[in-house]
Amino acid sequence: MTDQRVINILFHGIGTPRRELEPGEERYWVSVDRFHELLDEVVTWPQARLSFDDGNASDLDVGLPALLERQVSATFFIIAGRLGAPGSVAGDGVRELRRHGMPVGSHGMWHRPWRRLTAAEATEEFDTARDRLAEITGETVDQAACPLGRYDRAVLARLRAAGYRRVFTSDRRPARAGAWLQPRYSVRAEDTAAGLRDIVLGPGLLGRARSHAAGLVKRWR
Repeated sequence: MTDQRVINILFHGIGTPRRELEPGEERYWVSVDRFHELLDEVVTWPQARLSFDDGNASDLDVGLPALLERQVSATFFIIAGRLGAPGSVAGDGVRELRRHGMPVGSHGMWHRPWRRLTAAEATEEFDTARDRLAEITGETVDQAACPLGRYDRAVLARLRAAGYRRVFTSDRRPARAGAWLQPRYSVRAEDTAAGLRDIVLGPGLLGRARSHAAGLVKRWR
């Protein structure tokens, strides 16, 4: 079962941003209506897993209610240095996600690339950020997502040494269910439900996938 293919779908911001976006970040924000359309599509895929990056306020205001309505789960990767900042979730928001059974992982401290960090920066990104989230949740935080999708062998070695159980990227390809490194498909502003289905699954594949795969989108009860 650990070699079974899964599809990791990654959302970022939803609706109107409430903070200044980084250059190029607007490409990964979707309207509220488009988010619901895409989510309704993705939750029908037997091999789908969901996640959200950055800890935007829309995670709590739009993402969480939509997940609960559809009785599905997603992992939320939070930028620890933005906690409580305008347009981002605060500590209470992180605890609210956990109260509803949503896993929380680290997206680092400052959303900077993890390649070529100094030793002090690496400690802040891999250890301090995780510790801050663990203090808020009262639980071990052992999943991480690479900011901007950038990583190299040195980054992966540091993450392994830091004890992360699973690491997520944005390489836009399928993953193996039990693998330590998990590629994801980032949802983009121009994506439609049909377009994303064709990109990820290919025409005609969805029905065959449904016929033999057990659902991997985690349902909450």
